[in-house]
Amino acid sequence: MGGTQSLIKLKRNKQMETSNSVRPGMASRWAVLALLALGVLISFVDRTSISSTLADPGFVQHFALTDIDRGWINAAFFWSYGVFQVPMGWVADRYGVKWPYAISFALWCIATALMGAVTALASLVVMRLIIGMAEAIVIPASYRWIRNNFDESQNGLAVGILAMGNKFGPAIGAPVGAWFIVNYSWKMMFIATGLVGLLWLIPWLLMVRNDLPTKAALTQANRSARTVTFGSILSSPVVWGGMVTNFCYGYFTFYCMTWMPSYLVEQRGLSITRSGLFTFFSFAGIAIVAAVAGWAADRIIARGHNPITVRKVFTIAGFIGGCTVLFGAYAPTLQMALFWNVLSLSLLGFVTANNLVLSRLTLIPKQTIGLVTGVQQLATSLAGGVAASLSGWLLHVSGSYDLPMMVILGFLVVGALATAILYRPEWAPKVTESHGSLRRA
Repeated sequence: MGGTQSLIKLKRNKQMETSNSVRPGMASRWAVLALLALGVLISFVDRTSISSTLADPGFVQHFALTDIDRGWINAAFFWSYGVFQVPMGWVADRYGVKWPYAISFALWCIATALMGAVTALASLVVMRLIIGMAEAIVIPASYRWIRNNFDESQNGLAVGILAMGNKFGPAIGAPVGAWFIVNYSWKMMFIATGLVGLLWLIPWLLMVRNDLPTKAALTQANRSARTVTFGSILSSPVVWGGMVTNFCYGYFTFYCMTWMPSYLVEQRGLSITRSGLFTFFSFAGIAIVAAVAGWAADRIIARGHNPITVRKVFTIAGFIGGCTVLFGAYAPTLQMALFWNVLSLSLLGFVTANNLVLSRLTLIPKQTIGLVTGVQQLATSLAGGVAASLSGWLLHVSGSYDLPMMVILGFLVVGALATAILYRPEWAPKVTESHGSLRRA
């Protein structure tokens, strides 16, 4: 009964927020969403282009890299990305989306281009750290914008479209990076991807409304934010559930971003070009399934079904489907290994949008979306750092990619269990009193 009452209050609060908010027209909303998805795509191209270079013998010899070194280079991005998630979430909640995003976007594109000019391993790591810091704005700002402009019955599709950006990013980045390396050089690859990305800023600055708050609005935002304390966020099982599920989901996807090209080249004997192609298939698969699964859940919810139950079922199904990755590890033929690699990551797409809607939108008070997203992205970025470095170490000690894939299986099972147990509306962050009145989420 308590869970049902909490869900009713949650729905009422969402409806009131929808009616009281000022939104752009339908066409412009979807256009800006598409631009956000493209921004996410570019960010993932820039963060994952390093994976193709780490499979290039010339690059490895140039910097005299060991497997452990490769793992740490991959991980460097994720450490700074994780550290700045919460601060960037706070920035998005306080200062809007348009200008913080634009400034950060320009910074990471320039840092990516400069990676083509570095001559020492330390400089390469520093550029990766800068890219991670700047890209930390992307997800908190994007979810903040979606929460302010879409309804519950549209959130699945909206988040699914956004998620297509972070899946098509590595899908496109891997073959494009491989093509540049084969036809030009790894240096040209970094320079080109960094400078071309800057073109995105033109439509962003022209299309997106300036949401930088006035001094009065900033004061009100600070008061509103204090109705959900940081202690309430950290004590919420829903927030911790989101951290666990996002870590488990991210561990698999970031393993594929950072190590899949090397796995296909070194253990399955593919060329760099073909490894980029099959990496594309895997991430294209999860991107398409993410959008379709988000849309399908929206349609079921629109027919009157419980949104939390529907999205939990989709999420658990996706974690279970991803477990088929182990079939690829032990497949006796190249064709079977490639099939299971593509299918397992594609099935994980059932998790993508529905888990993100649950953990960052449906169960979270509006005034703290950016901060909660930042907290959960800390777990996601930690997953990237752990997947990159731990997989390198496991490869070093075992001499095979089978052991890293077995670890993936364990995390997927944990993700399914956390979804089933921790996503309950009565465990969401609590809204406290503000200006003498009690505002509930």
